[in-house]
Amino acid sequence: MVKKNIVGQVILNIIFIFLAVAALAPFLLLVSSSLTSEATLAKYGYNFYPRDFTLAAYEYIFKSSKLIFRAYAITIIVTAVGTTISVLTTVLFAYPLSRKELPGRMVVSFILFFTMLFNGGLVPSYIMWTQMFHIKNTYFALLIPSLLMSAFYVIMMRSYFTANIPNEIIEAARVDGAREFMVLFRIVLPLSKPMIATIALMIGLRYWNDWTNSLYYITDADKFSVQAVLNTMLNNINFLAQNPDVIADSSMMKELPSTAVRMGVAVVGVLPILAAYPFFQKHFVKGIVVGGIKG
Repeated sequence: MVKKNIVGQVILNIIFIFLAVAALAPFLLLVSSSLTSEATLAKYGYNFYPRDFTLAAYEYIFKSSKLIFRAYAITIIVTAVGTTISVLTTVLFAYPLSRKELPGRMVVSFILFFTMLFNGGLVPSYIMWTQMFHIKNTYFALLIPSLLMSAFYVIMMRSYFTANIPNEIIEAARVDGAREFMVLFRIVLPLSKPMIATIALMIGLRYWNDWTNSLYYITDADKFSVQAVLNTMLNNINFLAQNPDVIADSSMMKELPSTAVRMGVAVVGVLPILAAYPFFQKHFVKGIVVGGIKG
């Protein structure tokens, strides 16, 4: 029996090592390609190590350093502020819905679920945000539309509260004189760290990766998020690649690191989130699994 367990453990370890390598290999290929010259990529294709090491792609990306660093700062601030407000809003919405004694609980739950199935569409949303709330060319345009709160996260948080917070603890706190906000912030939230970390990571990823709000609501380049700036660079590269006649010097077109820039853009966009992920990882799996058990 012991021998069978050891063999099974070895097989599982080999499988998971293979899956880890399979997940890591594309990222290594991405980084390597971003550090390889355009001519080498065209001649030899992609490789896991740079055949002809160069930083030309990153020099192109950061040549407007003031713009790119400003975009980074905007994205970091918007992600931090938006994630904080969104998590707080989600918790304050989900906790009352987890309490069976809440008057009108089913009606509110239905309205919440209804928003997951239907929305007004892009054009009505654009008109509402720009003509009624006047957020065009403001930082609120990066913060609020489609991102500030999600019904899906509210339902996940509510399910976690219902399944994992013993009602006896809450009742005991109420007997001791604790009001609802004290129960929430002193008892419920400390017991909900895995789910809060999971929700915060998912919301933060949405804010960091968002470029559509910049596309729809921002025309001032100084207010672009980093993803919008990188997307603009990619569009410019694609335009130059498809219309080489716009460049007077043909040699410049040959030296333009179009493929490497695409890879470099992906690396620049993903590195900060990749660095932040380990801090959330220990809570992530537990929060996802437990939050989906009971609705």
